[in-house]
Amino acid sequence: MSNKTELLAPAGSLAEVKLYLESGANAVLIGEEQFAMRLPGDFTLAEIAKAVDYAHGREAKVYVSINNLVDNKLLPKLPDYVKGLADCGVDGVQFGDPAVLKLLREIAPQIEAHWNAEMTSTNYSTANYWGTKGASRVVLARELNMDEITGMSPNLQIQSEVQVHGMTNIYHSKRRLVHSYMTHQGRPLKENDDLGRERGLFLIEAERQDEKFPIYEDSNGTHIMSSDDVCILEDLHLLMESGVDSFKIETLLKSPEYNAAVIKAYRTAIDTYFSDLEEYEFNESWLDEVRQMQDPERELSFGFYYKEQVY
Repeated sequence: MSNKTELLAPAGSLAEVKLYLESGANAVLIGEEQFAMRLPGDFTLAEIAKAVDYAHGREAKVYVSINNLVDNKLLPKLPDYVKGLADCGVDGVQFGDPAVLKLLREIAPQIEAHWNAEMTSTNYSTANYWGTKGASRVVLARELNMDEITGMSPNLQIQSEVQVHGMTNIYHSKRRLVHSYMTHQGRPLKENDDLGRERGLFLIEAERQDEKFPIYEDSNGTHIMSSDDVCILEDLHLLMESGVDSFKIETLLKSPEYNAAVIKAYRTAIDTYFSDLEEYEFNESWLDEVRQMQDPERELSFGFYYKEQVY
């Protein structure tokens, strides 16, 4: 095993691109809101080009997300956008809709295609099928447990990516649910009222009042996120041993400073592992800075890694 596992972080601005790469990430995920969902910020094509220039100068990669639901209104905009991404020199595109993959193969075959079907990318056969259509990577479902991920790796004919840290999306609706709720409560919103990532809104269930589920609304609808943060750093070596190609740090709804601390911790673990596979041992102190900055109302957990999931 010679190639180090990639460390990937979504970035919300050019400043975050620079910070995350300087902190140890060697790939960033960015995009534009009309084409992508649940990214920490919005990039124009001009900004994407600047991000590519900076990343390539550090021998890092830039991936662009096109994971929005593609309807007939969005479809005609995609060819020019894909051409623009090719002109920017991006390294890869995350897609969920086959229409995006079709355009990539026709317009920009040099761009890697990463299949991200959210919770439905659960088996190697389907992943390999998309490989025959031109995909080079599968983003594995966050609902898979450790045995399912490590057991899948030997059967994959394309690269794999898994989320190793941060919150996860648990619900999405194209409807403006927060806006509708406020109106129902007799608190109608003004046109410029913020319901987005910066507002800090959350849901609480009657049965689990000690858990807060972040919720925000944007042009793509309403997004509800998990009440805890995945953290698999302790057992990261199991994923590296199995051959997972890319680790994603989810940076959404976190401060850049927190994300930088997380990236540094995972970079330390990856570098330590690949410097001496036989003697590698997890060091609890790697998480000290992260724990100091962790929201006390959000637990660091193993997520689904050690659960028997029922789909």
